[in-house]
Amino acid sequence: MKSCFTVIILTAFFLSLQAQDEKRYSSGKISFELQQVEGLSGVPWGVVWLEDGAMLVTERSGKLYRIKGGDRNEVEGLPEVYVRGQGGLMDLELHPDYENNGWVYITYSGEQDGDGGNTVLIRVKIDGNRITELQELFRSTPNSTRRQHFGGRIEFDDKGYLFLSLGERGDSKNAQDLSVTSGSIVRLFDDGKIPEDNPFVGETSARPEIWSWGHRNPQGLAWHKSLGVMLETEHGPMGGDELNLIKKGANYGWPEITYGKNYDGTIITEETKREGMEQPLTYWVPSIAPSSLIIVESDRYPEWKGHALVGSLKFGYLERVVLDGLKVVSKEKMLEGIGRIREVKEGPDGYIYILVEGKGIFRIIPEKS
Repeated sequence: MKSCFTVIILTAFFLSLQAQDEKRYSSGKISFELQQVEGLSGVPWGVVWLEDGAMLVTERSGKLYRIKGGDRNEVEGLPEVYVRGQGGLMDLELHPDYENNGWVYITYSGEQDGDGGNTVLIRVKIDGNRITELQELFRSTPNSTRRQHFGGRIEFDDKGYLFLSLGERGDSKNAQDLSVTSGSIVRLFDDGKIPEDNPFVGETSARPEIWSWGHRNPQGLAWHKSLGVMLETEHGPMGGDELNLIKKGANYGWPEITYGKNYDGTIITEETKREGMEQPLTYWVPSIAPSSLIIVESDRYPEWKGHALVGSLKFGYLERVVLDGLKVVSKEKMLEGIGRIREVKEGPDGYIYILVEGKGIFRIIPEKS
């Protein structure tokens, strides 16, 4: 009996070691472990860290959580969220001077006048578990009852301008229509006002908020600090996902040019290039469904610095896009099978965090050399 008990204990011990080994990964000369920080059963979309170490996390269902020390509390005071298909409560970002002004920026899909909904940008101040001040800064056009392509990612550049990505709401013609903001990336001051040097200011047939256009559903935005440029990832149809360098006034071609096809296999267009339309830095066929994007800046991952990390919804992995400046050198799949990665972000502690649908928040811990 004692012998059988010993065998059971030893078996459990070695199975435990095997499970730990299965959590170890390597990429680009970096070995690392994946550590779960918080379990979440829904669809977490965005995360930021407050000055007291708490995390604010959005969930697409319309909930905003404040998480600290194992406690998770819902923050009250959000406007009504138009939860529909891919729409809901989406991204959030801190003002670059958050420590002094306390502004938190949030995107969500909002309904208006019973005519469907679209992406809305607000900024709020939070005291404890309650929103104490709220300002609506921007609302995308046109409203639609369709369930897809809200975009919704927020990013600031080094001059304090706010960039917001907007999907074409499942209607491809919006992306080539400058009189609406769907299918574009807009650029605003931090208070929602429109900079006078935006490319279409003064044009009667164009929305002055637009910075770039011809986008399908951009859900990744990242400011490349060392190069001083904005990068973007967007969903193609069946194939044709893109990593783009975002330029002032540039047209990125959807649906006039694409490397993808319709979901039923039919041709959208024979053209992949056209004069006056931008080419991606790289593209994916088949589609990986890129949900998010960061450029690694942390010294904790020296071999990854300056490279892009892209979350895949379709295949459930993290992709490292090796960059030499803006030249794509190679791509590597990481964390295969982890699940649908909705967000990738560097925390204030220098660690990289990922938000995985139905699982929660994980931290990538590199082994010390």
